[in-house]
Amino acid sequence: MTTGLAPGLASGLASGPAPELAPERALLASERSRAERRLNIVRVIVLLLLAIAAAAYSHSLSFRLNVVNVLVLGPMLTWTVVQHLVFLRRDPLPSWLPIVNPIADIVAVTVTMGGYGLEAMPQLALKSPMVLAYCVVLAARPIVSSTWKAAIVAVLVVVAYGALSCFFVASGAVVLTDPVAASSGAGVSLLDEGVKIALLATAGGIATYATWWHEQLAQRYSAESRERATLQTRLATSRLDSLKQQLQPHFLFNALNSISALVHTDPIAAERMIAGLGELIRVSLDSGGEQEIPLHQELKVLGHYTAIQQIRFEDRLTIVTEVEDAVQDALVPALILQPLVENAIKHGLGVRAAPGRIEVRAWRTGDSLALSVVDDGCGLCGGSVESIVERVGIGNARARLLHLYGDQQTLEITEPEGGGFAIRMTIPYKTSTMQSHTVSSAA
Repeated sequence: MTTGLAPGLASGLASGPAPELAPERALLASERSRAERRLNIVRVIVLLLLAIAAAAYSHSLSFRLNVVNVLVLGPMLTWTVVQHLVFLRRDPLPSWLPIVNPIADIVAVTVTMGGYGLEAMPQLALKSPMVLAYCVVLAARPIVSSTWKAAIVAVLVVVAYGALSCFFVASGAVVLTDPVAASSGAGVSLLDEGVKIALLATAGGIATYATWWHEQLAQRYSAESRERATLQTRLATSRLDSLKQQLQPHFLFNALNSISALVHTDPIAAERMIAGLGELIRVSLDSGGEQEIPLHQELKVLGHYTAIQQIRFEDRLTIVTEVEDAVQDALVPALILQPLVENAIKHGLGVRAAPGRIEVRAWRTGDSLALSVVDDGCGLCGGSVESIVERVGIGNARARLLHLYGDQQTLEITEPEGGGFAIRMTIPYKTSTMQSHTVSSAA
């Protein structure tokens, strides 16, 4: 006797290089491969138990029945062990396993029933619980096979048992009788055999439908997941656009405010500031709707802004920029430095008459890009970092970094030992060239 446990395999998997699968199909393939490996272990255990049982009862069986057991259990056990040692260690698994395994199981069950029927009593072979092994073959389909493979197996089960029953009846090995007589006599009932075939067909239909249902569920789940991811991306992009747009009128208002302060006292300086503001707006608009721009472009925007402020403060303001040449092409959030420098001028240097200095630095540290804006102004004025109320400048920068880089970014506020105020940021280091290469590789 043998079992109908039939491990299958995910549909679409190939023994050679596999084409790229859709997310839901890749998920199904992975889970079906896992089920295939686990079911094959169960299959080995069941076959070993059946082999032990056949050996224990071999003395009470005829020589030919023992031969049937050996001819069925020997090849089945050998095949199961070989595929566990050879094929099931591959990734992906061979695509023919999910159809070969159930066919082997169906053949084994049918041959066992036929052998026992020919060498012993055909009616007992048809009436024995061995027919339930076909149901075990069908029960494994939803977790290890694709829909069309499950349908093929369901048809083969009905054909195999129907052919076996017809063979015994046509050969005269069994006598047809009514269901009542068949339940206690040596014959079989045509009605009983028809019901069993109908039940096997029903079980096959259910197994096929369950397999199709699993595939549809995976597809719907994948589609909903992609839709949620798209909505989350759009929401994040919308919030980033809102944060970026918040900056533009903010620095424009402050620049105009600075110009208005010089219109009557220093018209020439005001005119120069207006020209600088126009250039600043032009350069800032060059970035379009991009959330990230190269550092050298960000520094160009910052340069036009600081030029306007130096016209206003003259010798009272010194701005030093120290940027490593190797990071000039690194991508940074658009308009990330200008509001921080503006914050340093307004709150650090604008409240005192003494000259002030602002240092803007950028350098690479491992896989990260570090940016800092440090001034020598009044600093925290006796307060603590926790007491800072983050408004447009720092608050906007922190929110944008969080949306763009998540846990891969930092923004720290410190007060240098010599006084002043320091903001240090770290973001993932990447360039437009690296980004383009990543996109092309993914495609």
